[in-house]
Amino acid sequence: MSRRFGLDGRVAVVTGALGNLGPVWAEGLLEAGAVVVGLDLPSATPNAAFGQLQKTYGESKLLLIGASVTDRSALLSARERVTSEFGVPQVLVNNAGIDAPPNPSGGGYRLDEIPFDLNRRIFDVNTLGLFQVAQIFGTEMVKAGRGSVINIGSLYASVSPDPRFYDHIESDPPFLKPPAYGASKAAVVNLTKYLATAWGPYGVRVNTLSPGGVLGKQDEQFKRKFCDRVPLGRMAVYEDLVGPLQFLASDASAYVTGAELRVDGGFTAW
Repeated sequence: MSRRFGLDGRVAVVTGALGNLGPVWAEGLLEAGAVVVGLDLPSATPNAAFGQLQKTYGESKLLLIGASVTDRSALLSARERVTSEFGVPQVLVNNAGIDAPPNPSGGGYRLDEIPFDLNRRIFDVNTLGLFQVAQIFGTEMVKAGRGSVINIGSLYASVSPDPRFYDHIESDPPFLKPPAYGASKAAVVNLTKYLATAWGPYGVRVNTLSPGGVLGKQDEQFKRKFCDRVPLGRMAVYEDLVGPLQFLASDASAYVTGAELRVDGGFTAW
């Protein structure tokens, strides 16, 4: 790897480390040479991908700490452990979030039935929790005079979900992507700009990385419909996300802050 993209000797924190993309971000940072501390719910257990990374790199390079992004005291304790064992992080990946993919068993809500508490929970984690993590770890970066904060957004920060992607799924009521999801991610993009301007004078950069649709266990009809909408003609695979993350985390992006890097195959270009 080019030294320009290297993270040797740096400490990185990744929230939502046991989620779908958490191990992807962790592996990309480890591959670039960083020591990685993953944060996730205390009740969560390492999934196969994260467990394999720990087996490969060992706990001296990949540590897991239980801390919810909505629990300030747990986050403060996590920061104390990270700084005492490894030092002040130079990279923070705000990945923790709530999404709502289609449920094979159906269910869900009609637009006029969506509970207030469901919307609030999504914002509590995706936006307010992200801000709280940035407060707690980013403030230490400011004191140290360096750092890169990478907030994970979504293509739905820029466009509304297309219900036609889901209209073949048998569900009563029909599947509806929660409107708060995209709204919370749009808020993340704006919050990124806010923090970038506040912390820029102190050497801390803040950017958003917004993935498009990532290939997983989606049904074939969904994948066909989605790919027909993407200029590059396919969904993202995990490897597509690693380079952009390493770019934003490293000195290769030393003059980039307040930006949203969309990794969506051109989905939002039309």
